[in-house]
Amino acid sequence: MNIDNFQTVVVETDLLILGGGMAACGAAFEASHWARKNNLKVTLVDKAAMERSGAVAMGLSAINLYLGLKNGKNTVEDYVEYVKNDLMGIARDDLVANIARHVDSTVHLFEKWGLPIWKDEEGNYVNEGRWQIMIHGESYKSIVSEAAKSSLRELGENGQYFERIFIAEPVLLGDRCVGAAGFSVRENKFYLFKAKAVLDVMGGAVHIFRPRSVGEGLGRSWYPPFNSGAGAYFTLKSGAEMTCQEVRFVPVRFKDSYGPVGAWFLLFKSKATNAKGEDYMETRASELEKWAPYGTSKPTPANLRNYLMLLELEEGNGPIYMRTDDAIRKLVAEIPDEKEAKRKLKELESEAWEDFLDMTISQALNWAAHNIAPEETPSEIAACEPYFISSHSGASGAWVSGPEDLAPPQHFWGYCNMTTVKGLFAAGDASGASSHKFSSGSFTEGRIAAKSALAFCVDHPEPFEVDPSIIEEIKQRILKPLAVFETHHSYTNDEDVNPNFIKPRMFMFRLQKIMDEYAGGASVGFRTSRMLMEKGLEYLQFMKEDADKLAASDLHELMRCWENIHRLWQAESHIRTMMFREETRWPGYYFRTDFPGMKDDWKAFANCRWNPETGEWEMVKREVIE
Repeated sequence: MNIDNFQTVVVETDLLILGGGMAACGAAFEASHWARKNNLKVTLVDKAAMERSGAVAMGLSAINLYLGLKNGKNTVEDYVEYVKNDLMGIARDDLVANIARHVDSTVHLFEKWGLPIWKDEEGNYVNEGRWQIMIHGESYKSIVSEAAKSSLRELGENGQYFERIFIAEPVLLGDRCVGAAGFSVRENKFYLFKAKAVLDVMGGAVHIFRPRSVGEGLGRSWYPPFNSGAGAYFTLKSGAEMTCQEVRFVPVRFKDSYGPVGAWFLLFKSKATNAKGEDYMETRASELEKWAPYGTSKPTPANLRNYLMLLELEEGNGPIYMRTDDAIRKLVAEIPDEKEAKRKLKELESEAWEDFLDMTISQALNWAAHNIAPEETPSEIAACEPYFISSHSGASGAWVSGPEDLAPPQHFWGYCNMTTVKGLFAAGDASGASSHKFSSGSFTEGRIAAKSALAFCVDHPEPFEVDPSIIEEIKQRILKPLAVFETHHSYTNDEDVNPNFIKPRMFMFRLQKIMDEYAGGASVGFRTSRMLMEKGLEYLQFMKEDADKLAASDLHELMRCWENIHRLWQAESHIRTMMFREETRWPGYYFRTDFPGMKDDWKAFANCRWNPETGEWEMVKREVIE
């Protein structure tokens, strides 16, 4: 493919929203309101199509963040305490509280737009757990994305969205982010977007570590496989300070098909046991005392629940089972009337299947393929490979300003959710230290960040220019894998085997092997050490050199090349920050064999920054402010 045939398209806007997931939809919805008041332009760019883009692409069976502030049962302070406890004390109070105090209004919007939310006989939302409410959510993302698109359309010429455009790089002018560059995955077009403010709401990352599913299941993961670290890469490459890059998330899910377990633990009150039928949360309760005060609090942090399960497996007590049969049997046994009990059994059976049909259809298929009736048979569960997803139970992302009325002076620098780079904002998976926002919280944080970003546009109306020579240089760099392939592909009969280049698929496999074996992946029980990580970094440096020789035969492979470059940067920041934090704070997510315990002096944020001027990594410890 001749890169000289690529058209250059320059798009100018005021606010540029990068991403198409829940945070992006929230940003588009909120930005449209304030843009109309200030006659500003808003442009959204999505790698996919918004209807099925992001972590909610397949749908959900629950909204995991709803406080119900009006009923007085929960407070914002309660939620902040819950989040900090689950992250072993490491979270930004101001960011978590800011999302929590606004999230209920977001959920009410979802219902207004047509999202079916479960109700009891009195018309109240049905809670799955303290913070979760049940929904019929197969079309969740479609409903929310239509509201976002409608908001942009209502702006007329001042509102636009682009789909199937892959964003590869930030565009910088001095100390300011002024846009983004990328390409269409459908047409021979290179895009450069110029903006007064940029909001990064691109996704987290999967397939950095080798997945448990291989062979015929290759590519299967819990977190969406198309999320490849673009959010972190964009802020890292801009020179923004990052936080919690060591905090990966390792969810326990139904084995092989990665079906979520939340409804079973919270709604059905199911228990997980070892193969002997023992509840290891009870038999290993004393182990939790070693991780006080978090291990002895309720609920038990997710990583510690993982840790106890891993100890069971190390002692040969696997497989681990979710006792779906016992849970349903117990719920039915509580009903004395036989006819009503049979009706309830049918209802529970239906809910069990719908839980997966709403969001993880492959798990329902797996049950059917293995003749599993959940009311009769338990199912295996297992820890997945690690993911980077700060909107869930991870925390990695950009270090952003908090809200002026909540943030301590150290955490506020002019505009809420602005990174340490002028004009660059982050939310959703792209912002760090504000875990447990989930779908509703990500939408809410997108709203917060978009409003702040437009305030920045109002305060900085001055025009700027990007030199055409800089645009051309960016274009040549982004399209280079196509040129490499065009020059060398005829050297061998097999395009995948060539001494002059490396294809993205092979590049990804190599990265996954390095991260799995040296950075504490699933195959080594999530264990690592400084010596292992130093060796892993050595191999990553080879990969950075080889990234210059990535080759793409078409636009799809060009996208795959850049996805893997993004993954590589997320991987390096992860290893460097794990090495910097010399303790084990999240056993069950990762365990440092050379520093096996938790340290009081490391109740702090481990932050990093890649310096664009020097190419060096800078590490810094930031205080956790209560």
